[in-house]
Amino acid sequence: MFDDAEFMAHALALGRRGLGRTWPNPAVGAVIVRHDAASQIIVGRGVTEPGGRPHAETQALARAGAAAAGATLYVTLEPCSHHGKTPPCTDAIIRAGIRRVVSALQDPNPEVAGSGHAALRAAGIALDVGVGAEDARRAHAGHIRRVRDGRPHVTLKLAISADGKVARAGRRPAAISGEAGRARVHLMRAMSDAILVGIGTALADDPLLTCRLPGMAARSPVRVVLDRELRLPPASRLAQTAREVPLWLIAGPNAPAERAQALHALGADVLKVEASNGRLDLAGALTVLAGRGITRLMVEGGPTLAAALLERDLVDEAVLLHSPTDIGLDGINALEGLPLTALTQSPKLKLIGTELAGLDRIEMFERT
Repeated sequence: MFDDAEFMAHALALGRRGLGRTWPNPAVGAVIVRHDAASQIIVGRGVTEPGGRPHAETQALARAGAAAAGATLYVTLEPCSHHGKTPPCTDAIIRAGIRRVVSALQDPNPEVAGSGHAALRAAGIALDVGVGAEDARRAHAGHIRRVRDGRPHVTLKLAISADGKVARAGRRPAAISGEAGRARVHLMRAMSDAILVGIGTALADDPLLTCRLPGMAARSPVRVVLDRELRLPPASRLAQTAREVPLWLIAGPNAPAERAQALHALGADVLKVEASNGRLDLAGALTVLAGRGITRLMVEGGPTLAAALLERDLVDEAVLLHSPTDIGLDGINALEGLPLTALTQSPKLKLIGTELAGLDRIEMFERT
């Protein structure tokens, strides 16, 4: 008997390794298995390569070689059937002699949208769709959101003290999370295409926003700052490292040209969106990021940006790291002008899990 769930889980685990590296394409995993009366043997594995190509299916087929003939392919998203920068994966699957395909999800991309599955069926390949679908939807949430809504999948991260604060008085930064919690945040960065902060956080913290887990500096996401007037100092750590890790600044239409030139000279990209009442158009900013290929966006601060995203229903996931220590009554609240319950009790978000990272308690929410 075929253990489809087990092999699909393996394909999903493979695909997740590519999160944050394959945009604008989804991070797909593929496993090729030969079944006979006595055993089930994996003969090929593949993941979407950095930059989105080659695709997972062709990688798995190349590794399986002649052993793919008569085997079963497990893939976390419908194989592509259109000619883009590479030939269709369905053609390669058919040529290899794959006998059966188990696909977790139909691809919502209009260029695919069922045509890949149809091509496989037309070639006489047995097809099962839906194994591991719920996990696949989470793994491919960024691709799905970008295709359907024209924006990235947004994950809001908040590190919160025991008394509900995120910074000291005057927006002075505070070390809230412990070592294990910080490691979790850096892993989240590595699995994101881009990380977003407001200019207030950039000025107050002078952050790097890179992934600082050992050996994973290359997994650092694109750094994005909402900076209507381009106030980011050229001497800031973000600007000074713009040639090492991409830095995109989202400015208003009237941002000073001389500031844009100075930051561009350091390697930063300046992107313009509309602004009104002194604030950038958040939905427009997300659309611009999606247009540049970003599918998974992590938001790290600050309270004004976090509240604005919640108010505009632009948060798809939230990760709250609760510290056991207090900051004090004069600290800065987690959400500007909103109680924390606007997130934790929002009808748009549901709690899906709680776990510990050292002394920090982590709560995870996702869109209902």
